[in-house]
This record gives sequence, structure tokens and C-alpha cells, in this order.
Amino acid sequence: MTTPASDAALAEGHRVMALCRVCGYCTGLCPVFPALERCPSLARADLDYLANLCHNCRACWYACQYAPPHPFAINVPATLARVRTGTYRRYTWPRTLGRWTGEATATATIALAMTLLLPVLTLLWVPWERLFAVHREAGAFYAVIPWGVMTAVATLTLGWALLAATIGLARFWRDIAPHAPAVTRRRALLTAARDLLTLRHLDGGGPGCNDRDGSFTQGRRIAHLTLFYGLLLCLAATATAALFHHLLGRLAPYPLASAPVLLGTLGGVAMLVGIGGLLRAKHRADPAPTAAETLAGDYVLLAQLFAVAASGLLLLALRETAGMGLLLALHLGSVLGLFATLPYGKLIHGPYRAAALLRAALEGRRRDDRRPATPPERPDTD
Repeated sequence: MTTPASDAALAEGHRVMALCRVCGYCTGLCPVFPALERCPSLARADLDYLANLCHNCRACWYACQYAPPHPFAINVPATLARVRTGTYRRYTWPRTLGRWTGEATATATIALAMTLLLPVLTLLWVPWERLFAVHREAGAFYAVIPWGVMTAVATLTLGWALLAATIGLARFWRDIAPHAPAVTRRRALLTAARDLLTLRHLDGGGPGCNDRDGSFTQGRRIAHLTLFYGLLLCLAATATAALFHHLLGRLAPYPLASAPVLLGTLGGVAMLVGIGGLLRAKHRADPAPTAAETLAGDYVLLAQLFAVAASGLLLLALRETAGMGLLLALHLGSVLGLFATLPYGKLIHGPYRAAALLRAALEGRRRDDRRPATPPERPDTD
């Protein structure tokens, strides 16, 4: 779905990238500019690809000789941020929801509604003598919200989110994918996975990002990684709890020294630390290379992740008190809110960036495969 704003962003993206390709000064800073050289037509799909390959390290802003007040007014970070937002809307499934994708107000409304809906329904349907009782027995959580209800609601919500996200991502990949042999694809997958799991390109070409000014820092990269791996630890805790439940027949809640609790606690704390680091980086960031209208979506996502982590840790701390029932409903509601908005909020940037990294790795690997394994021997002139 295109809008006048996304059309204007694409037009500006074409102008900026065309000038950057002629200049070539920033080629060594990040993968965007080498990839730009391999996009001679700068079609819409190329701009979408370049925008999602950009990690917003801002090094190009401080290196650019054509940035404002120069008449060319080149602002690569802000321009590509606007194109990225348009990408999410154009590839949204169902397409009718594209107009709300990336809209912070819509995302926040859905997330808040989902977060509060479950506690309200719990208050209405669960007898208060059971809801506010102290439960210490095995399966205490299911005494408040039955396991079947909990599983069905979570599965339906997450299933829809994964379906919508997968269809949108498949459409995006269909438009940007280069042709490459199977061997190249396997090798490129490893390269792209490494780049994604280490956020290697949040290094501004080596020394770090330019979050606040021309000085370099690894702070934003570290905060991103802390949040990302904290979230992965929480997912691992959920998977481990499922194994405990189905394979070992052990019902939640689990002892403090058990794998699900240890993984979830470490993950929740890491998420809060990462969120704090990112909020600090955004507060200190130079506003000049920022697309200000995209910031609200960032803050909504951080608020959602904070709600999930904080409510989970609070539930752990108070699970043997009379407040456990409502805290359980609040935590599950925040998780459902995150699931429901996954294809339509800022969290979708992860899969799109992974796809862009894969194309960059495929192109880089294909170029390496065409390069001679050993330099040709010099002719004997003696």
C-alpha cells in the first residue's frame, strides 16, 4: 500500500542514493554503500533493500560533505528511516491493514487493549475467592487461568502474527532476492546469521556508532544486543517450560533454581538493561539525522518490551501472594499485545533487516566466488 508520504520518501530516497553513488565517499562505513554500487537502476525494491540494510549508525551523516547546510541537503539516516517505514506498510498482510502499520498510535492502542483485556476478563470470570487466594501448589497458575484457555489464546494470537509476518516477508524477499547457486546460498546464510546475531554493522565502519556527535561509541550496539539476547533467553525459558510440562509432566510455577526460572529471570533483567540503554541513547541522540516522525514507534515497542519483562519479573517475585492471579493475567496480556502487533509495529524490522543482510551476503559471496582462488602466475620474461 502506497501513500503520498511513502511516495515522497521513495522519491527523496532515489535522489539521495543517486548522489551518494556518484560521490562514493562513505563506501567503507557500512554495507549500504557497497550494495548501492550494485543497484544501478535504483528501483523501488532496491531502495527498500538499502533502507532495511541500513542500521542507522549515522556515521555517514558526520562524514558527508553534502549534508545541510549544503544545497544538496543529503541526510541518509533520516531518508532511509522513512523508506523503511514505507516498506513495512507496502508489504503488510492483509494489505488493508497497511495504512496502520508503523502508526505508533494504532500499535499502542492495540497493545494496551490486549494488555488490559485479559486482567479485566479475569476479574469478571474468575471467582474472586480463587483469583485472590494464595496458590503454592503445582499448577498454581492454571488454578486462575486454565492451561487450555491460556494455550489456545496464545497460539491463535501468535499464529496469526507469524502468518502475517511471514507473508509480508515473503513478498519483500520475492522483490529483492538475487539469483544465486545453492552452495552460495548456504554460505551466505551463515554470513547473514553472523551479521544479524552480532549486529556487526552497528559499528560505523569499525569504531562504533555516532549516536550523539562525531565521536564513536559501542553503547547502542551493546544495548541492542543486551535486549535482543534477553528476549531470546525469555523465549528459551518458555520453550524449556513447555518441555517440563509435556515431557516431564511438571506443572508451572517451577522452583527458583529450575532452568525455566533462571533463563526467564536472566532474560528479563537483560531486557530491562537493554531497554534502559536504548532509551538513554535515544535521549542523547543528535536530532539532525533523525526522522522524528518514526521515533514514536520505537518508544511504543520499548514500552511493550518493558511491560513484558517487568510484569514477568514482578510475577516471579509475588507468585506466592494474593496478587499472583492479576499479575499473571497482566503478564499474559502484555505478551499477547506484543504478539498481536508483531507484524504491524516496529518489531517487524528484525525480519526485514535479516532479509536485507541475506541479500547483501549473497551478493558478496557471489562476487567472492567469481574471484580467482589464486592470482595468475606472472609470465616468465627471462
